[in-house]
This record gives sequence, structure tokens and C-alpha cells, in this order.
Amino acid sequence: MHDPPEQPVLVTGASGFVGSHTARLLARRGRRVRVLLRKTSRTEALDGLPVERHYGDVLDPPSLHAAMAGCGSVFHCVVDPRFWLTDTTPMYRNNVEGLVNTMDTALACNIRRFIFTSSMGTLGLNADGPVTEEIEFNWRDRAPAYILIRLEAERRFLAYCRERGLPGVALCVANTYGPDDYQPTPHGRMLWDVARGKVRLTWEAGAPTVDIRDVAEAALLAEQRGRTGERYIIANEYISNRDFYTLAAAELGHKPPLVMPLPVAQLAASTIERVFKLLRRKDYLIRADAIFLSDVFREMDHGKARGDLDWKPRPIAETVKDAVAWFARRDRQSPHPAPA
Repeated sequence: MHDPPEQPVLVTGASGFVGSHTARLLARRGRRVRVLLRKTSRTEALDGLPVERHYGDVLDPPSLHAAMAGCGSVFHCVVDPRFWLTDTTPMYRNNVEGLVNTMDTALACNIRRFIFTSSMGTLGLNADGPVTEEIEFNWRDRAPAYILIRLEAERRFLAYCRERGLPGVALCVANTYGPDDYQPTPHGRMLWDVARGKVRLTWEAGAPTVDIRDVAEAALLAEQRGRTGERYIIANEYISNRDFYTLAAAELGHKPPLVMPLPVAQLAASTIERVFKLLRRKDYLIRADAIFLSDVFREMDHGKARGDLDWKPRPIAETVKDAVAWFARRDRQSPHPAPA
């Protein structure tokens, strides 16, 4: 199922990693694409694409309605990932209130399909094997604010599908990597820094990964084949930091970083966090929560996406190779030095 060629689709959060790749793939498939952007959004990832730009905000319902009117499908890719914020109000507003506004507008505009970019963080943990969509969230007592906010957003989404008839499908997306990471994302920046030999030390952890291009493909497949009110795990290979960064470093001939035990990293992060609090620093990236989240997720079963959507993700080695090659080209072409 997808819209007739003449009917536009809307991508919210289109300047971000997931949103820009989704917009790019839709345009490549010949769809009429509208994107919702803030006036302050960086648009490098969209420059040159045949898309119709609408300026507004998911927190501004009139601008949402203007962008969405006449569309057949909405790809909601707004994600505020700023887990480091001391005041989580902006993160809640963007991830939860912005989603509710978008869903209300979609119902008012009679949208035929609503694809929601959720997170693997909303899934339950499984000590006995791979995680599936059927495992209920079971680690609320350990989850940081960022995860609880994403969980609340997905809860609202599923309720809208169940109770108000929103024709929606949720994608529970793992850590994303790949080319065209213009921001760059924190994960992408770390990958590039390791590849160019700028990282000397990391910690023993691991996480499910997925190629950003495969996330965009999953979104389009979900529009056509996804079951309303269902969520799909969009995660490919689980890989340790040691193995992942060894792949990255090898691309440009560097040694991989040394790997410290996870408890040492946790102790260091907790100590640094206490110092920052004493200094009354409000927002900082080095947090115990980040170390915890870097190793909390294990293998995930994407069999439901493979079966229902015919989703076929590529190997992580291919993703690393393509991502490093893109960063290297961008570094050579940029008049400014790569981010340190």
C-alpha cells in the first residue's frame, strides 16, 4: 500500500539522520515528498533533493496542518536524543507532545498511513535469548529519563492506533550508522574518530546496529506491508565495541583503541558526573546513564520485520566500510577540519 504518485507524503524531522534518508529514498522512488523543517535546521542532508520544504515545528499544530494537508502518508522521524539534558522538559515536549500533535493532525487530515520512528529502548530485556516485540518493557526501575520518554511516546502511539484508529506502524530502531551523516550523529562521529585513529581508549560494551539506509527501506516497506498497530524491530547485528571499532580502524589502516573493562568505565563516568555536578554544570555528555545504555541491549530478533515486511538488512561490515568512505570523502572536500 502506498499513495498514488500524484499524492504527496510528509517527512517530519527531515533534517535528521533517519528523516533525511527516508526523504532521499522516497524521492528516489519517484514519490512526491514534503519535508517539515525548522527555520534553524541544517539542511545539508536534503540539499539537491527534489522535495517541497515546509517550515514549522511539531509543537506548532497550524504549521503541521499546512504541511500535511493533502498528504497520503506521514513518516514521523522526529527524535530528540539529548539524553544528557538535566532538564528533560524539551526532550519530553519534542518526543511526546510533538508526536501527539502530529497524530492529531494526521487524524484530522485523514492520513492513510503513519510510520513512527520509535526506539529499541522501548523493548523489554531478555536474559535468555534474543529480544522480540512480544517482550513487555521490564526494566523501568533501571531506565534513565530518555528511555522512559521514548517509552511514553510509543505508548501514546499504540493507544492512538488501538483507540482512535490511527493507521500507524512503529519501527523500533537500533543504533544507526552509515553514509550521509551530516550532523554527525554521536555514533557516527565516534565511528569516524576511531577510523582516523583519534580514539585511543574505549570500554567493553556492545549493542545492536543497523544501517541507516536499511532503516529508510524498512519505513517504506512498513508503509506498504506493515500491520496497523504493530511494532517492528529494525535491528541487525549485535556487535561488541571491540569488534566494531576494529572494523572501523582497519578501513584507514589504524590500530583499534584499547578496551577498558566496563566497571572501570562506569566508575570513571560516575566520578566525572559528580565533579560536573559540584561545578554546577547542567548538561554534559559523560554520564553514568550513557555507559549503562551502551551495554544494556543484546541480540534482537528482526524475524517479524523480515517476515511481514520482507526486510533484508545488509552486513555491518558493509555499513562500516561505506560510512568511513563517506566521512573520508567529506573530510577531503570540506574547507573546515573534521570535528575533533
